[in-house]
Amino acid sequence: MRLVGKGAIVTGAGSGIGEAVARCYAEEGAEVVTVGRTLAKLESARQAAGEVAGRLHPYALDVSDAEAVDAMIAWALQRLPQVDILVNNAGTNVPQRALDKLSREDFDTVVKVNVSGPFYLLSAILPGMRERGDGVVITVSSTAGVRTSVVAGASYSVSKHGARSLSLATHLEDGPRGIRSCVICPGEVNTPILDRRPVVPSDEKRAVMLQPEDVAQAALLVATLHPRACIPELVITPTNQAFA
Repeated sequence: MRLVGKGAIVTGAGSGIGEAVARCYAEEGAEVVTVGRTLAKLESARQAAGEVAGRLHPYALDVSDAEAVDAMIAWALQRLPQVDILVNNAGTNVPQRALDKLSREDFDTVVKVNVSGPFYLLSAILPGMRERGDGVVITVSSTAGVRTSVVAGASYSVSKHGARSLSLATHLEDGPRGIRSCVICPGEVNTPILDRRPVVPSDEKRAVMLQPEDVAQAALLVATLHPRACIPELVITPTNQAFA
């Protein structure tokens, strides 16, 4: 096991990519604080993890609430050896996402969760990593954060560009301090957020998308590299999704 003795925080861990990453890390020996909006979903994900359930520590949190983030970090530090790995994965989108339908309230909601949330986590975690001169920060953005997407919508594309820039800024500023920051930009992934699309994909279309465990394997690669090596940005897409 490659993460024995490591502590991790994974947001958006009640389902989809976050659940898969948290379980993958736990299977490699890490103690993982799993963060999500709904404790019941986090508990269900923990129980589904089987033999490694004891390494998963659920905590209900809205990442767009800065004070609540600070309280979670204090709680996590009582249960982890330290925070070696932060995975900023929590994200949201809205059904009415075209510009002629997008409300100001929906735009603000998406940006608060997808950009402010990762920043709140970063600002709380980085001081400890800087003091140790070591740490891994993974931000899950999207190919919509590299190439603006009509399907994903304006607010989501804007927010994922912002999350990507935040990760790359962390790489530039804190890489010399020994902190490895990577932004993972997945293409279409079969997760519950697809249910919020104006046109929900069919089961046949979902079957050929990336699955959460595919992104989890990418996150494991990043977390287990030798400290001298960093992947600043990783794009992963379904084989049949064009990207150039």
